[in-house]
Amino acid sequence: MDAMQLQDLNTPAALVDTARMQRNITRMQQRMDALSVAFRPHVKTTKCIAIAQAQIAAGARGITVSTLKEAEQFFAAGITDILYAVGMAPPKLKQAAALITNGCALKIIADSADSASAIVAYARQHGTPFEVWIEIDTDGHRSGVLPKGDELITIGQLLHQGSPATLGGVMTHAGSSYDLNTPEALEAMAEQERSLCVLAAERLRAADLPCPVVSVGSTPTALSAQQLQGVTEVRAGVYVFFDLVMTNVGVCSLEDVALSVLTTVIGHQADKGWAIVDAGWMAMSRDRGTQKQQHDYGYGQLCDASGQRLEGYTLTGANQEHGIVSRSGEADHNIAQHFPVGTQLRILPNHACATGAQFPEYHAIYQKESGQEVGPTWPRFYGW
Repeated sequence: MDAMQLQDLNTPAALVDTARMQRNITRMQQRMDALSVAFRPHVKTTKCIAIAQAQIAAGARGITVSTLKEAEQFFAAGITDILYAVGMAPPKLKQAAALITNGCALKIIADSADSASAIVAYARQHGTPFEVWIEIDTDGHRSGVLPKGDELITIGQLLHQGSPATLGGVMTHAGSSYDLNTPEALEAMAEQERSLCVLAAERLRAADLPCPVVSVGSTPTALSAQQLQGVTEVRAGVYVFFDLVMTNVGVCSLEDVALSVLTTVIGHQADKGWAIVDAGWMAMSRDRGTQKQQHDYGYGQLCDASGQRLEGYTLTGANQEHGIVSRSGEADHNIAQHFPVGTQLRILPNHACATGAQFPEYHAIYQKESGQEVGPTWPRFYGW
């Protein structure tokens, strides 16, 4: 039977350029190896067993997840070393405890005394040996305790008082790195992330509290850190696909973006210079993360079916199932001739995590001598 080709796929469809993806995986793992730290990829970007297995095969140790359902599904697939990197709420402790009881080496996080107290109370009542990491705020981006604050020590003491719960370490995420776009600023943020998380660990140890793990990371800081003294592991997620936001940040090029959405031209508004495609915001997501950056890509950068960038053309508008393709600057009034009805195109996403979440599966694309070949379909997880 002949191999499936792009024209055999229904659109819109999520495509993964396997050569680009593997290059991205190798690049990150080699960098972490050179910096002598373990690497724990954040699999929320792909939520896909086949891709996580490729990351582990390259040398990753364990994974990071953003939902307990992800943890359950990856554990069922044989991955046991899992960090649930979202603040633990008491109603979710039962779900987390079930994973641990079944043999999952699940780590959970706390960033307040209230959260730590709830974890300890549940552990005592049910005998669940939770390993808890304290989340540290190293950049004011979102959540965590201040590395120099008193609450850090209070949380550590709560977790180290003889209950089945134990203090496993500290972790941080410098998400504000996404707002930067120069090597100097990214290097400075990576050092800030490292030094403040290490400081938190040192303060815990000085208070006679254990802190074996020091976990840091975001894709920009992981790729920009010059040294990681005192760090035991790094986490990053979107690097596996990259996206247009990361292109603007400056840690990848458009030729590194491995995820795209295959779409079909379904009509035109020639007087406006528009081509209408069947990929709207239900396919691309409403994420407009490049809008505040140095280059606004609209809802995505246009490429031809082979993945070659079409300079100047972007998805400038999106309704639920309709996308509007147009050219920046002077309108292309010959757009119907350039992109006839039925033409397949690809769109690179602003935010790979958000666009990936719109699809139940990825189509792996391989480059062959005869051209592009559609490989296996990789299912993607959903839900909480």
